[in-house]
Amino acid sequence: MASYYVYFEANPSDPYQIRRIEELNKTANSNVEARVACFYRRRDISAYLVNQADRRQITTPWDDDDDVLNEGGSTVTVPSTTTASSQQELNDVQKHQLRHRELFLTRQIETLLATNIRGKCLVTLHNETESFLSYVNTDDLFFYQLVYDPQQKTLLADRGEIRVGGKYQADVPSQMSVDDKPDAVREDLIWNCSTGLTEKQIEQFLIVARSIGTFARALDCPTALKHP
Repeated sequence: MASYYVYFEANPSDPYQIRRIEELNKTANSNVEARVACFYRRRDISAYLVNQADRRQITTPWDDDDDVLNEGGSTVTVPSTTTASSQQELNDVQKHQLRHRELFLTRQIETLLATNIRGKCLVTLHNETESFLSYVNTDDLFFYQLVYDPQQKTLLADRGEIRVGGKYQADVPSQMSVDDKPDAVREDLIWNCSTGLTEKQIEQFLIVARSIGTFARALDCPTALKHP
């Protein structure tokens, strides 16, 4: 089943809330209610958790000594965890725009009136193969990397995370090290296709095997009735 992400208007003076529609129901008085999963913006969580999120996430495009201004006026200095190439992709304006595209998934479910829906959007789980510029350059596109628990005030990695990118690749040495042990000691032969048998010998073995199976079924009357 496809997921539908929408904007909800809770307060005219606040940014639209972003929700994922789980179910639409029609009430007895003919109103349509939407059962939705909640996404939180950076402004919706504490400055401490914003700092922890930027430390824990797989990739973050913020430079060293970047100051993140959270709702309430508190400022958090975020250390850099990215490579130089990823930092060069975004200028200061794009970084500011990207912060407004980052969300935090929650397991919180709400029921809201469908009349408060103000438009469609798209939310995706970010991975290292995608450029942060793709979110900035695409309208109504958001991303998340962590799951926020509003009750416990904690952040966890999403279990659905696709572990791709340079962080999850094996480091293969340019040259394998060779010790003084012979191959017979370091390795165990599991199967060898060179049996030395000719095609005629293999065919004779198969004929004998089928003959034994036919003879065994002939001695077992119930089996013989099923497999004449």
